[in-house]
Amino acid sequence: MSHWSATVSEQLGVGIVGSGFIANFHVQSWLGVRHADITGIASPNRDSAEALADRARALGVGDPTTTDDVAALARDPRVDAIWITVPNHVRVEVVERICEEVASGRAQLRGIAIEKPLARTVAEAKRIVEAVEGAGLLGGYLENQVFAPALTRAQEIIWKRGAALAGNPYLARCAEEHSGPHRAWFWDGRRQGGGVLSDMMCHSVEAGRALLTPPGGDKSSWLTPLSVSATIAGLKWTRERYAAKLAETYPGEVDYRNHPAEDFARATITFRNGDGELVVAEGTTSWSFVGAGLRLTFELLGPEYSLQVNSLDTPAKIFLSRELRGEQGEDLVEKQNAEQGLMPLIEDEALTYGYTDENRHMVEAFRAGRQPRETLREGLAVTELLMAAYLSAEQGETVSLPTDLTDFVPQVAQGTWQQG
Repeated sequence: MSHWSATVSEQLGVGIVGSGFIANFHVQSWLGVRHADITGIASPNRDSAEALADRARALGVGDPTTTDDVAALARDPRVDAIWITVPNHVRVEVVERICEEVASGRAQLRGIAIEKPLARTVAEAKRIVEAVEGAGLLGGYLENQVFAPALTRAQEIIWKRGAALAGNPYLARCAEEHSGPHRAWFWDGRRQGGGVLSDMMCHSVEAGRALLTPPGGDKSSWLTPLSVSATIAGLKWTRERYAAKLAETYPGEVDYRNHPAEDFARATITFRNGDGELVVAEGTTSWSFVGAGLRLTFELLGPEYSLQVNSLDTPAKIFLSRELRGEQGEDLVEKQNAEQGLMPLIEDEALTYGYTDENRHMVEAFRAGRQPRETLREGLAVTELLMAAYLSAEQGETVSLPTDLTDFVPQVAQGTWQQG
């Protein structure tokens, strides 16, 4: 069991496992996080770990040590909590190793926070939950979108001024779309656990659940899932030209001619809410959206009101003429697809996408010794809905819930899926 003894007034030392794209987002977000420093980084890639540590120092958010041993990170007396950002296929191994250190008494940690999706399957998600709870640790599910300020503020107002007067909302629509991931393992259904449904529908599902639940309420208590209907497809990246491009970009690692993964998914989830009413969450997600960059959209409909959020409806835009031919980059918006024309500019992506408020919340929960709003069991609930969506897509019919999906592994994750 953990014997962490710091008081609420003390700084929380946070270690990060992983040093890739999302780890960098977390470090950037720490500019808006108080009462915690980044004190350690563990990654098998020592160069990227050192680069991430240098960035933390440059931002003034910590002076982290680096190691390639997660157990050593857990034992570091400067580390009180650990954020897990490693690829999906090594997630269970890493979490269980840290929890072994805590359970044995060799490490004293307060909590562990784990990036979305929690796991590739329900079985893996259950192993993670059991390991963390068995070690006596607090557990946070790092689902940034439910902490996005535009979403949380709009939700607060619509429930106060709309739902309180006209009744509960009944339809949430959430979408995340961009042109594709940055690393080979994301494209590999076997390592990632699927395609875009696994990678990004987790966001849309949890955002939909949050919007349909009163602010501050317990989603799993308020919403009882009744059924899931879903479709997956390869719309862009399974075409010969783009499959060849993936093979060229990631030689020997990604083969969409023989082992494709879906780049489009949609799911409709029907719930019964705490007042006995039927409500619906619709999620759409895509790696085949070519626009200014990453686009997050949210809608909530109720009897006499509605809510809309679009991350690309920014207050700032810039224009660059065709005469300007600069280097490719993502300095305006994540997954930026152009460097010319009229472009939206997201002034603080870590804040806009929810990372800042997410990390602030996790830090304060761990410091106070309480479970955060997004627990690992919420991550497990999302995994169960994702697996129901994959099963529905494979069977071509609606899946009724509850159903035991512990042993289910999607065809995409097995590397056997072929588009019909």
